[in-house]
Amino acid sequence: MPVFKRKYESGKVVWRYIFSAPGSTRRDRRLVEAVGFASKQDAIDAEAKRRTEELQKLELAKTGAGSVAAALPTTLAMLLREFFCQHAEEKLAPKTIERYRELVTYLAPELLAMPLGDVTPLHLSREWSRLLKSGGHHRKTKQARPLSAKTVRHIAGLVSSAFGRAERWGLVTANPVKRSEPPVPKKRRGIALTPSQQALVFVSATEPWCLATLLELAAATGARRGELLSLRWSDLRDGRALVSRSLTQTRKGLEFKGTKTDRPRDVKVPESALAALETHRKRQNEFRRQFGVDYRADLDLIFGNGDGSPLRPNSVSSAVSLIFRRLGFPKGASLHSLRHSHGSHLVANGVPLPVVAERLGHASVRTTADVYAHALRGQDDDAARRWDEFQRRGTEDRPPSKLQ
Repeated sequence: MPVFKRKYESGKVVWRYIFSAPGSTRRDRRLVEAVGFASKQDAIDAEAKRRTEELQKLELAKTGAGSVAAALPTTLAMLLREFFCQHAEEKLAPKTIERYRELVTYLAPELLAMPLGDVTPLHLSREWSRLLKSGGHHRKTKQARPLSAKTVRHIAGLVSSAFGRAERWGLVTANPVKRSEPPVPKKRRGIALTPSQQALVFVSATEPWCLATLLELAAATGARRGELLSLRWSDLRDGRALVSRSLTQTRKGLEFKGTKTDRPRDVKVPESALAALETHRKRQNEFRRQFGVDYRADLDLIFGNGDGSPLRPNSVSSAVSLIFRRLGFPKGASLHSLRHSHGSHLVANGVPLPVVAERLGHASVRTTADVYAHALRGQDDDAARRWDEFQRRGTEDRPPSKLQ
């Protein structure tokens, strides 16, 4: 592994990476290196990102992808590069693009090198089977391991999007992914916490300093992680929160972007959460005084570090997951469970689906119905009981008929 550490006499440890640039030879060797990383994982992540960037530079130099006079894509690898260049980079969120690029690395080199017109549904079905069996690798041992059906499905979706774009460009006549057989992941019901479990989570959240209030607002509004971390005090008016943006974390850093549906929504904040926010604001004002001119007042964030700078979304999720494990909650419980609990409780208590969908920021009511089908089944049981009661009252109130 091209990652090394250096320990200074002061005891400070610094990590660095170094590797040969793609295309280097013994006679013409170019080394790529960087130093100053606080941890081994930071160095590994930075090295992987830099290596990908160097590969992309080499590929662009060879193919001229993106320019008007560049050769048209003839292989799947070339198509994916053009797809990112012409479509994904402009229309997809940075985090989504980063994930897509990671998914491409799982595809077999033989498949990537195939001419577009030669790729058949059978080739793709074989690839999905290979990925399910041994498409991944263990981080430490590098030994092959299976990929989940969900991941393979995402890979198939990416390839399908690229072929769909190729159809529009006139490069292929049909999308072979549509007739392949990608796996169908098993639907897993989200974990919904009870009110008492939620209260226990709030009490257990101590680090970072604002985590307890953040979790209480997450449970009270059903807002997504990035939406909560990007909320400003100016977004709170008359007991309502305007959810109009989200904080995302990529290898390049933190970035504010639009919401998942790119549609702002106005959410009523329950009185209990508003009271918690008032207490939270008083404590935040203490940090403002301590940091003085160094406080990031320009960001106006409700939830942030002591100096007002944004919290790292991944770090927040890790902190919450650790709390859930310590409390002995079921495997899979996470920060998202508070959002799922909010929707489940509303649907189970008879709140109309359109209202729940609007509150959660779902693109359609159908999404809400699919996600909370288990809660709807509970309402169906109640509907059956009410029908029996209605019929019984109707029978009791009806005068007896006279038989001739």
